[in-house]
Amino acid sequence: MREHLSQERQSAMSLGILQSADPSDLAGSLRDFRTETGRSLLELVDASPVLLVFLRHFGCSFCAMALDRVAHLRTQIETSGVRPVFVHLGSPQRAKPYFDYYHLSDVERISNPDATLYQLPAFALARTNPYLQLFNFTVWKGWLKGAMFKYGVGPIREDAYQMPGVFFLKERRIVRAFRHRDISDEPDYLKLIRAA
Repeated sequence: MREHLSQERQSAMSLGILQSADPSDLAGSLRDFRTETGRSLLELVDASPVLLVFLRHFGCSFCAMALDRVAHLRTQIETSGVRPVFVHLGSPQRAKPYFDYYHLSDVERISNPDATLYQLPAFALARTNPYLQLFNFTVWKGWLKGAMFKYGVGPIREDAYQMPGVFFLKERRIVRAFRHRDISDEPDYLKLIRAA
């Protein structure tokens, strides 16, 4: 039985999706982080399930792709009763034109330039040397598949070492998590929010 669970866990990790086994109370941590409209992350999670999307820097083509994908899936996400919330490393002023461009102006977002939310043990998003990504075949494949041509590459003004991730939060716990191993990893947002 234990071996079977281990295989399931490995399979989930290979998909980039890992269910949270322990219903640890995140309330204290979530209470400390506020969106740009002043609402606490805990308040949002208590009001409805949340798809929490952590972005890299705004010059990253894959982050632009994440904004675009969530914008296109927004109706399906919200119809499922889930609220998308973004966490970014820039200032609210820096973030605004990007969210406006992808018609996400009214979506809750958290400005977290010091990456303290990224680094909470519950989320534990990795940091990696951005220059190593330049030698990664998977990243080049993602760029050539269209990310670079459709979304471009901009200047790095935020922390390029910080990796992104996506978490489905419900009833004060992490139900599912997607932690990027490469900057080009593509989360299945709808799979992450499927009924738990």
